[in-house]
Amino acid sequence: MNVAQLLVRAARVAPGDPAVLLGERVLLDYAGFARRAAQLGAGLQGALALAPGERVAILLRNRPEYLDLLWGAWMAGLAVVPVNAKLHPREVEFILADSGARVLFTDADAAGALRAAAPRLPALRTVVDVDGADYPRLFGDAACEPAGREPQDTAWLFYTSGTTGRPKGVMITHRNLLAMALCYLADVDPIARQDASLYAAPMSHGAGLYCVPHVLAGARHVVPASGGFDPAEVLRLAARLRHVSLFAAPTMVKRLVEGAQAQGSGGDGIKTIVYGGAPMYAADIEQALAVLGPRFVQIYGQGECPMGITVLARSQLTDTAHPRHAQRLASVGVAQSAVEVRVAAPPGDAGEVLVRGDTVMAGYWGNPEATAQALQGGWLHTGDVGALDGDGFLTLMDRSKDLIISGGSNIYPREVEEVLLRHPAVREVAVVGRPHAEWGEEVVAFVVPRPGAALDTAELDALCLDSIARFKRPRHYRLMDELPKNNYGKVLKTALRTLDQAGVAA
Repeated sequence: MNVAQLLVRAARVAPGDPAVLLGERVLLDYAGFARRAAQLGAGLQGALALAPGERVAILLRNRPEYLDLLWGAWMAGLAVVPVNAKLHPREVEFILADSGARVLFTDADAAGALRAAAPRLPALRTVVDVDGADYPRLFGDAACEPAGREPQDTAWLFYTSGTTGRPKGVMITHRNLLAMALCYLADVDPIARQDASLYAAPMSHGAGLYCVPHVLAGARHVVPASGGFDPAEVLRLAARLRHVSLFAAPTMVKRLVEGAQAQGSGGDGIKTIVYGGAPMYAADIEQALAVLGPRFVQIYGQGECPMGITVLARSQLTDTAHPRHAQRLASVGVAQSAVEVRVAAPPGDAGEVLVRGDTVMAGYWGNPEATAQALQGGWLHTGDVGALDGDGFLTLMDRSKDLIISGGSNIYPREVEEVLLRHPAVREVAVVGRPHAEWGEEVVAFVVPRPGAALDTAELDALCLDSIARFKRPRHYRLMDELPKNNYGKVLKTALRTLDQAGVAA
C-alpha cells in the first residue's frame, strides 16, 4: 500500500479540518492538502517525467513546502531523499550522486551551488528552487491518484550521519512507515483530530516521519515561523494552538525546560513531547517532569529502524510508586508492538541490541555487503550496547564504538556522565576515551558549567569516587563553553576525540 492513501483517506473523512499551518495561520485544510499533493504528484509525473521508484531529494529547512514535497512525491510513487540542510555542499553532492536523485528541491541559497555541481551528477535532471517560478508551475489543473506501490518499495531513503565513514542510504519502505505510524498510535501516543504536530526538530529526520501518523489521524501539522526550534516560540504556539505534540532531542528538551522556567510556564497547551535520538539522562528527565509535568514519552530508534524500537510510556515515566522506577527512568522502555528486541548476551548482561520486525529497514541502498552485515540472521544489529531486565525494559549503555576499555575493564561513558550531571554546577557533559600506553584507554570528561557557576574538578572527582568504581572516574577534565552537536542536538563524540587528540599533541 502506498502511504499516500492515508492523506486521501483523511481528506475524505474530514475535508474541511485544518491541516497545514505556518505558525498560527492555517494555510490548507485536508481537502486542500490532498489536492495540492495530488497536483504536485501529477507535475512530477508529467512536467518532470519521473517514474515510480525514482528518487526526489529535498534540501530545505522546515517549511510548509516540505509537506507538499513528501506527500506529492509519494502520490507519484517516488522515493524521497531527505537531506540535512546543514550539510556541506560536498556532502550533499555525495548523497545526490549515491542516491541517483533525479530532482533536487531546495531554496535559493543552495540552488546555485548545486546547479553548478550538476555536470558531476549525471542522474540529476534539474534543481528546483521552491521560492522560484518553476515550483508553482508544477501545480497545474491535473491531479494524480496515489501510484501503485508494493509494501517493500522504498518511500524514504535516509542517509546516516557518516561518523564512521561515508553515509549509507537507509531504505525505509511503505510497510516500514505504516508500521511506524500504527506503533505510534498503539504504543507512543493516541492522536485526535484536534491535535497538532509541531515540527520544531528537522523534518529531514525523525520529526518529519511523524507526519505520517498525524496524517493518518487527520491532525494539524504546524511549521513554526522560525523554521526551527526556539523555546519561546514553541511555548507560545502551544498556548495558542492547544493539544500540541512535538518530537525533541534531549538537548532540545533541556532548552525548552530552561525556557519554561525562565517564563514561569508549565507548558500550557503542550500535549506530548516525544524525546529520543540521543541519551536522556535521568537527572534531566526528572527536571523536565518537575517543570512541565507528565507530558513526556521516550522512544528509541535508529535511521535503520526509525522511531520504532522501544518506548517508555508516559505512565511508566510518572509511576513513582513502582519499586524499580529509578531504573526504568534510566531505560528506553519496552519493545514497540511491531518488533522483537533482544540482547546478544545472557539475561541481565550487556550486549549488542538486536531488533527485527516491520519497522526495520529493507537494507542499505546499493550496498549489499553492508546490508548483509547489518541484518545478519534476519536481525538488525544496532551497534548499541544495552541490557534487558526481567520485565523487558531495555537500558542502553552506549554505542559499541563509544565503549572505553581501560586496563581490560569496560567503562560505559553514559554511566560516568549520569554521575557527573548530579553536580549542581554541571550543565552538560560528554565522556570519551583517550589512548593510553599502559592502560589502553583513559577516561576524559568534557564538561560545560552552568552559566555563572564555579566548577571545582576536585568536587567532580569526589562525586565519582562516591558513586562508581575508581577506575571509571575521569583522569582528565576539559571545561567547554558548549559541546559540539549535529543539527539534531546529538553530541559529536568523534569531534571531541579529535579535539582531545589535538590538545594532547599540542
